[in-house]
Amino acid sequence: MYSDKKNILQLVALLKAHEIRNVVLCPGSRNTPLIHTFANHPYFSCHAVTDERSAGFFAIGLALNSGKPAAVCCTSGTALLNLHPAVAEAFYQQVPLVVISADRPAAWIGQMDGQTLPQPNVFGSLVKCSVDLPEIHTSEEEWHCNRLVNEALLELNHHGKGPVHINVPISEPLFQFTAEELPEVRVITRYQGLNIYDRQYDDLIARLNGYSKRMMTVGQTNLIYLFDRKICKQLYKHFAWLMEHTGNQTVPGLPIKNFDAILYALPEEEQMKLVPDLLITYGGHIVSKRLKTFLRKHPPREHWHVSADGKVTDTFCAQTVIIEMDPFEFLEKIAYLLENKPNEYSKRWEQFSKEIAVPAFAYSEMAAIGKVLGALPADAVLHLGNSSTVRYAQLFPIPSTVEVCCNRGTSGIEGSLSTALGYAWASDKLNFVLIGDLSFFYDMNALWCNQLRGNLRIMLLNNGGGEIFQSLPGLKMEARTHRFVTATHQTKAEGWAKERGFDYTTIRTIEELEAALPVFMQVDQQGNPQFLEVFTDKAEDVRLLKEYYHGLKK
Repeated sequence: MYSDKKNILQLVALLKAHEIRNVVLCPGSRNTPLIHTFANHPYFSCHAVTDERSAGFFAIGLALNSGKPAAVCCTSGTALLNLHPAVAEAFYQQVPLVVISADRPAAWIGQMDGQTLPQPNVFGSLVKCSVDLPEIHTSEEEWHCNRLVNEALLELNHHGKGPVHINVPISEPLFQFTAEELPEVRVITRYQGLNIYDRQYDDLIARLNGYSKRMMTVGQTNLIYLFDRKICKQLYKHFAWLMEHTGNQTVPGLPIKNFDAILYALPEEEQMKLVPDLLITYGGHIVSKRLKTFLRKHPPREHWHVSADGKVTDTFCAQTVIIEMDPFEFLEKIAYLLENKPNEYSKRWEQFSKEIAVPAFAYSEMAAIGKVLGALPADAVLHLGNSSTVRYAQLFPIPSTVEVCCNRGTSGIEGSLSTALGYAWASDKLNFVLIGDLSFFYDMNALWCNQLRGNLRIMLLNNGGGEIFQSLPGLKMEARTHRFVTATHQTKAEGWAKERGFDYTTIRTIEELEAALPVFMQVDQQGNPQFLEVFTDKAEDVRLLKEYYHGLKK
């Protein structure tokens, strides 16, 4: 029987899965649940050493002899500090050592309770990774714990070997040993310096070909990548390709971009047919909350993330493989290894995509964005503000040759205008900035600089507040709350825009917008920068958007 503490069960099961057999156990009370679980599992070879100073070096000797990682487990408090010399030696000798420390609950640190001190990150820069496990009460905490342990153990041999620290808070009661077996745990594997033609990767390619429902999802990528035509033909037919505008031209064909509307429109039983067996991702952030919710609720059997840094990126709570290499090199290498067979899965996505018509809105923020995107020159650069603007843009198609930029690294409103202006100053193309009122006024000092050229086009969507907050699920705002949550205002940009040298136009109707667009789209980089301030009614914007999504259900 093993400890009933779920964070301990996750840790021990993952040590077994990552084939870490040797464990040096130091005596103590707080780490008794760990000791009991290790000592009673037949997989582990346990070694008792009382003095932590010696125990750490004993574990180093085991690791050096076997060539595989070894672990050392201690109780809370100063016991952990006595492992510091061994950790330093392991770091500079590049020995894969797992330091496992039992800890008191965080609430008791600094409260004159025995054997307590701040244990997370206590080794500083002398470990390759330090994680503090949660005590598990929910499924999300269990996923988090599993991910943290995987991250730590993967770092033992990542870009050189070295020590890692796993801190395990354990609340009382400590001595309940009711678990009959270790749980089945999700193991994340890293393929580093991948050469997929080597036989050691045969299993990866076999699994790739074994799945019939394969999805490729591309996050934000700030570049244009041109695939060889033969590779395009080989790759595209094997996957359902999903991408937002922020992914730019980085897929070998035309991706499905209206997947948000597809998922909203389909009933649950039809959505289930679109769940992938294998999900492969590359690029950065994905905006769509609906896609994230869909894949977290219905996880694929495997999720592979391809990136040059090789970091764990578990966006959909289902990651099983990290492929550490350039994503485009990976795609080009697998193109000729994919078996030719019918792919009804990707055809199903494409069929649903064709059935979703491009929306036609009455005058609103959505209509204004749709009009501008429909008139963009093929070689333009499009800068999207955050929140509503980037989401509404996804409702409409744009030319594949248009570069799309957006600050989705942290998704804050600060700096979106400044970033766009910096890009436009160095660009030889027309640069269009679509930005909401809160983002604009927060960053309006961006126009204060003198780095403005005639290739700049700004459309400010001004409906008097933060519209996205209107549609937060479950939030019913009283009048007093509404004022503070949405930051209602009556500010106009006209004076500031004119003072900074823009040709400024006020828009209040669809007719005024259509009349202004020819000049706004004019390829004249010698004149003044252009500024459209589009005033809409916030309540009407929200009503029309809800009406659109309601119509998708019919």
